[in-house]
Amino acid sequence: MTAHSPRPPRVLGPIDSATSEAANRSWWDGEADDYQAEHGTFLGNHVPGGDFVWGPERLREEEVGLLGDVDGLDVLEIGCGSAPCARWLAARGARVVGLDVSAGMLAHALRAMTNDDRRVPLVLAGAEHLPFADESFDIACSAFGAIPFVADSARAMREAARVLRPGGRWVFATNHPMRWMFLDDPGPEGLRVQLSYFDRTPYSETDDDGSVTYVEHHRTMGDRIREIVAAGLIVDDVVEPEWPDDLDAEWGQWSPLRGAFFPGTAIFVCRKPDGSQTRSLTPKG
Repeated sequence: MTAHSPRPPRVLGPIDSATSEAANRSWWDGEADDYQAEHGTFLGNHVPGGDFVWGPERLREEEVGLLGDVDGLDVLEIGCGSAPCARWLAARGARVVGLDVSAGMLAHALRAMTNDDRRVPLVLAGAEHLPFADESFDIACSAFGAIPFVADSARAMREAARVLRPGGRWVFATNHPMRWMFLDDPGPEGLRVQLSYFDRTPYSETDDDGSVTYVEHHRTMGDRIREIVAAGLIVDDVVEPEWPDDLDAEWGQWSPLRGAFFPGTAIFVCRKPDGSQTRSLTPKG
């Protein structure tokens, strides 16, 4: 999950997959220690067996069960970071693999697992090129860990679909698309529309030499759903967590003030057809 607040001026122009992945790998490697110091407790990184928090609204997998019963299943976490979610899944009987683009974040995962009964295998790789065979997993998931940072999110959807077995689930959380219109400011300035929702120009940061050091990519809600469906997946639900009344902490652009007016997170709940299903959008009642 990001922690930028507010956003500085954007660098205009497209940014390809290789540039985006290299920049974000370097950024997360450099920020891993500070990020964990600030957010590790919230994410459950220091708890034996981890925790599974879908986003800054503190929605927990234990409460909502978007992945279903994971006991005995093969699960891939894409963009696992320090792996509290992967560790939580392993503690519930899943055979989990954690994948992340940042060696710095994975180093924190290794340290955290020293307190666990079960270890999680970790893989250093990006979400656009998953180093796994077809139909290797029953579930793939990502809690803000990858999708906002990949240039070709349509490819990431196809890769998730490829490694899933028929009937498998793909559930991922990302910035709610409407947040793109606003500055990354948790205060009143963050309530004013500043950008077009339809402007898909990536947000990026550069160093003094002009090299890209950080990138986030925007897709509209329609873009996301079309990418999922084009990958051959079914959208079962889109969860927009509300800000809880008892949560007064800010996380970058996320805050009680903004959370009272509009969503900050979107969780897409998808599955791969098992051969008897057709593509559809069927939200839960």
